[in-house]
Amino acid sequence: MNSYGNKFRISVFGESHGEMIGVVMDGVPAGLPLSPDDFRKDLSRRKSGSKGTTPRMEGDIPSIASGVFDGYTTGAPLAVLFKNENTISRDYSQFREIPRPGHADFTAGVKFNSFNDIRGGGHFSGRLTLVLVAAGVVAKKIAGNIKFNASIVQIGGSGDSSAWDAIIGSAMAEGDSVGGVVECVCSDVPAGLGEPFFNSLESEIAHLAFSIPGVRGIEFGDGFAAAAMKGSEHNDCFIDAAGHTATNRAGGINGGISNGNPVVFRIAVKPTSSISKVQNTLNFTTGELEEFSVKGRHDACIALRCPVIVEAIAAIALAQHL
Repeated sequence: MNSYGNKFRISVFGESHGEMIGVVMDGVPAGLPLSPDDFRKDLSRRKSGSKGTTPRMEGDIPSIASGVFDGYTTGAPLAVLFKNENTISRDYSQFREIPRPGHADFTAGVKFNSFNDIRGGGHFSGRLTLVLVAAGVVAKKIAGNIKFNASIVQIGGSGDSSAWDAIIGSAMAEGDSVGGVVECVCSDVPAGLGEPFFNSLESEIAHLAFSIPGVRGIEFGDGFAAAAMKGSEHNDCFIDAAGHTATNRAGGINGGISNGNPVVFRIAVKPTSSISKVQNTLNFTTGELEEFSVKGRHDACIALRCPVIVEAIAAIALAQHL
């Protein structure tokens, strides 16, 4: 399905090269100040244009279709729409017979009997992360004093930011792509948010993290490194009655519930699947393997545009529990 949440519920719709994309938010409290200008800062952080991002440039101007009156939310479902204006659909005509390796072309075709919109990846496109960012803007307002700060900590396997430009440039020169890791720190999160087991704060954030196309992993606090530690190394010892701890190896969550320390998690973003570098793959019409190169406009490193999207999904998950 294309919806998430119950107390704060979002539903996304649209395709990359369709007329528009959008999000409907239900459970938005009445009385929040909201205008199109409130979306400008976060939407601009997701935009393409820098080295390693797609040449496709969209206006990304939000249109608030419902749920706001006289500059304040009404408590009714809030709908935000974005027009698609810069599309070149001919680049995608061949992907029925030759699905792109690593992309959703094949699986979408199987699930929807080839009725799915293949242009620009259709409903599976990273274009849809725009509406996640829009929902995140509203979720951040609901979250109040909680602060969200996501940043890239690794590109192409390197944690040295001074090397990233060369790594991306080398991949672009080869017609290839690289992945990255994004870390998000949520500060001033009150203790007590989340549930044990199926609605743990980790599972809610992870659920939303994997709605970002290209995400391949998530870890909280020390994450996988914790498996190599001893208990005495990984335990966070308390330093005051409010629950603050000397370390934050658990990433601010115990038993699925926030413990009052910053919630810290990282996501792994794969290298972009759509690359111009020649690959050998199957032509499903002829049944033969053949050389294949993806045409069109694509990011060489989709992780570059992910930090604000990661902040958005964190805010949406926390708004669900607030």
